[in-house]
Amino acid sequence: MDKQTQLEIEAASFRRIVKHFQSNTEVQNIDLMNLADFCRNCFAKWYMAEAKERDVEMDYDAAREVIYGMPFKEWKGLYQKPATPEQLAAFEEGEARRKKAGG
Repeated sequence: MDKQTQLEIEAASFRRIVKHFQSNTEVQNIDLMNLADFCRNCFAKWYMAEAKERDVEMDYDAAREVIYGMPFKEWKGLYQKPATPEQLAAFEEGEARRKKAGG
């Protein structure tokens, strides 16, 4: 596979992941973190970091808007639910594991 084709496939895959995140608003970020150790906010941070690597000025709010498809505050008001005690316990367990692993 040539580099241009690889780049196009990666870009299309990225757009597909973003669309999937935007279409599945019932999936809470805390569930993503508990299952996969990353969430929409992590993805936005990676997006922002890659933009900055290429000297593209971008703040966290702008990066989150790309991933969420709307301002985060709006998304949060429409879709985010309070975390359950079970979700919070699993998240804390994951945080301890991530810190131990250096992540």
